[in-house]
Amino acid sequence: MNEKKQKLLDRRIAGILMHPTSLPGVFGIGDLGPESYAFVDFLKKSGQHIWQTLPLGPTGANNCPYQCFSSFAGQPLLVSPDLLVKDELLTEKDLENVPHFPEDHVDYDAVTAYKTELFHKAFDRFRALEEEDALVVLFQEFCDNTEWLDDYAMFMAIKASKHGLHWLNWEKKYRKPTKTQKKVIARELEEEILFEKFIQWLFFKQWMDLKAYANENDVYLVGDIPIFVSPDSADVWTEPKLFQVDSDGFPKVVAGVPPDYFSETGQLWGNPLYNWKYHKKNNYDWWMKRIKVQLELSDIVRIDHFRGLESYWEIPADAKTALEGSWKPGPRAEFFQTMIDTLGDDLPIIAEDLGIITEEVCALRDQFNLPGMKILQFAFEDDNSSYLPYNQTFNCICYTGTHDNDTSVGWYNNATEKQKDKVRRYMNTDASAIHWDFIRTCHGSPAKIAIVPVQDLLGQGSEYRMNIPGVAEGNWAYRLKKNQLNEGIGAYLKSITELYGR
Repeated sequence: MNEKKQKLLDRRIAGILMHPTSLPGVFGIGDLGPESYAFVDFLKKSGQHIWQTLPLGPTGANNCPYQCFSSFAGQPLLVSPDLLVKDELLTEKDLENVPHFPEDHVDYDAVTAYKTELFHKAFDRFRALEEEDALVVLFQEFCDNTEWLDDYAMFMAIKASKHGLHWLNWEKKYRKPTKTQKKVIARELEEEILFEKFIQWLFFKQWMDLKAYANENDVYLVGDIPIFVSPDSADVWTEPKLFQVDSDGFPKVVAGVPPDYFSETGQLWGNPLYNWKYHKKNNYDWWMKRIKVQLELSDIVRIDHFRGLESYWEIPADAKTALEGSWKPGPRAEFFQTMIDTLGDDLPIIAEDLGIITEEVCALRDQFNLPGMKILQFAFEDDNSSYLPYNQTFNCICYTGTHDNDTSVGWYNNATEKQKDKVRRYMNTDASAIHWDFIRTCHGSPAKIAIVPVQDLLGQGSEYRMNIPGVAEGNWAYRLKKNQLNEGIGAYLKSITELYGR
């Protein structure tokens, strides 16, 4: 880790949580183009040093970034058409007839149809380039040095040829191909496979350029690793031995959590669980590669559902609710020691330690000096909550809320009178601008990093939340409108940030 980044992790700083899909723009979804660079500029001007995103992978069912087609690949919909024009893979004329997309949310089906057509145009132009062209050389270097790419591209090409069908429903020669059959498929779908590689190259090229720009401006990216993978993913298709699945690839047991803050019956996620014995035997090689890729994409990485590495909730695959599950031991300290031995002893990792947290989970987190998460909304739901600022330590990250929470305005409006009274007295406020009260309290906490979801910065209500856990439809579509993050908001945020020494 370079010296500048190390100093960053040791000082009081602040930032904003916002997934890139939420950025404004004419193409129906936020992307890695001009609006991303403008957001970095906003962060810099408002005294922020952190941009936290959700997982950046290619989303599947319900557009959930925690259910991706790959643990390694990038989200094609984030590729910027504007930047493709700069690379002369598209022309201005190609972008003349953009459909009318909604400004305040993502219509994923419409965006996917439009952008896929654009990407095929760009691919056709790319295929016409000479072998010595700089872009072709860069593409070939990417292909030669990206270990997971061949299997992912084949998986997605087959999926496209099957109109998106879940891989468990493919014919056997595609579902469980032998080496010989893979060679046949590679010839059969040669252009489609190359197209998938092309899109991944574009994503990584554009993302790494954006990351470099952010870092040059003293803005650092916090990424997110979902602890589990989607059952419909290249990961399970390629290496079923990594998971507790049967000989056909169907999960024997699945992931979830017991009853908690979000659900009285727990949450039945349905992700296949890991075969930790196999991982241990292979020195956690797949996991180490996964974390290494994420550390290249981000400056700091949040491990989602960290507690699952200490103990995880195992649910029979045929269970109706998560209530039927039981706790099983995870890989625990050995996993993190392997990470240190493999990737270095000063890893910038955040432990998402929310939910049912035991002494053992806290001990594992603290053994490796990992900062946990403190959510201000939770602080006012118990009499002496560990989330209250006076109970926080320096080595944690304080959030007003996360992508899974209501907005702070929404939370306050739905809180009990007892909770509202405690908030008003604790924050010394009449609650007329409750979002700023939450932001100020977050920034004033002892935590070394304070992070605010962009919805809280704008004082938006419950209808603007990013996700409602346990609800399958209508999530992940939130978007900003052009110029909503104006200079006035930035200046006020900067004043709060500086007031509290961040």
